[in-house]
Amino acid sequence: MQRLGELTSTPVTNTLMGLGGFPGVHDLWLGMLGMHGTFAANTAMDSADLVVAIGARFDDRVTGNLEEFCINAKFIHIDIDPSSIGKNVQVDLPIVGDVKHCLTRLIEVLTSMSKDWHADHREWLEQVRQWKTEYPLNFHQDPDGELLPQFVCEQIYEVTRGDAIITTEVGQHQMWAAQFYHFTKPCKWITSGGLGTMGFGFPAAIGAQVAFPEAVVIDIAGDGSFQMTLQELATAVQYDIPVIVAILNNQSLGMVRQWQQFFYEGRYADTSLEVSPDYVKLADAYGAVGLRAMKPEDVRPILEEAIRLRRPVVIDFPVKQMENVFPMIPSGGSIKDMLLA
Repeated sequence: MQRLGELTSTPVTNTLMGLGGFPGVHDLWLGMLGMHGTFAANTAMDSADLVVAIGARFDDRVTGNLEEFCINAKFIHIDIDPSSIGKNVQVDLPIVGDVKHCLTRLIEVLTSMSKDWHADHREWLEQVRQWKTEYPLNFHQDPDGELLPQFVCEQIYEVTRGDAIITTEVGQHQMWAAQFYHFTKPCKWITSGGLGTMGFGFPAAIGAQVAFPEAVVIDIAGDGSFQMTLQELATAVQYDIPVIVAILNNQSLGMVRQWQQFFYEGRYADTSLEVSPDYVKLADAYGAVGLRAMKPEDVRPILEEAIRLRRPVVIDFPVKQMENVFPMIPSGGSIKDMLLA
């Protein structure tokens, strides 16, 4: 995919499930697409006249209102499963086949041709660059303030140099991990899309750690999701599986709480988790290591310690409770409904 993007000077975006398929630090990368995707990715898709979809499902978290999704674009859809093509979006050129084989052949054909086919994308690339510059993902971590979940995810990326295997549960923490951990390689990101299974991340991390014993494996978890499968700490301890759980602890089911704040006039119901266990003591009770970072300055050294220990570790990061995930396109909405803050 990187070779094709560079060969054609074409901007690239990934869906949540496709992160790592294209380097997340590349100049051509727009960021993640969809409900909590970047302004640049969503705006570029909305403005495009051609979309080449590689293995995408075009689920509702990507398209929003189908009647307003990429209305000016022609679609080329490559997928090994013919039933996935044309299911949600009208496709102009369907290609059924293994993506690796299709892209390899396409690159061979393009490189064998003269450069006459090569469109001049300079104006388009400059427009995309402006969107990326004017509307970046951002946050401000006050050194003396409450921990922000975005900061924690960014620090995990920096400490691991982007080389860890990251799993997640489902919720706000999942979106922050997708936004602020920059995946530069395939198969470094394991998350639950589609079904959106809370409790998925910790067992998935254990499995990834067993498969790759020398890797650093971190489950970026929410306090709500982690409590659904935390009993698997016993498995990690019993078999000495050095997986790390980083809990973005906002004492709530944050994604649902955010929807209640914006779409239900702040009528909060069943989203408070103020009665929760002490995760440090809980880890200790299982025979794992429990750590906690209360201040921004504590985050990096505690992450470094957790990696150095090579034992099952649970890190409690008490983060700002009412922090929200932005950008956000409301369910069933379109790009014109995007909330930036």
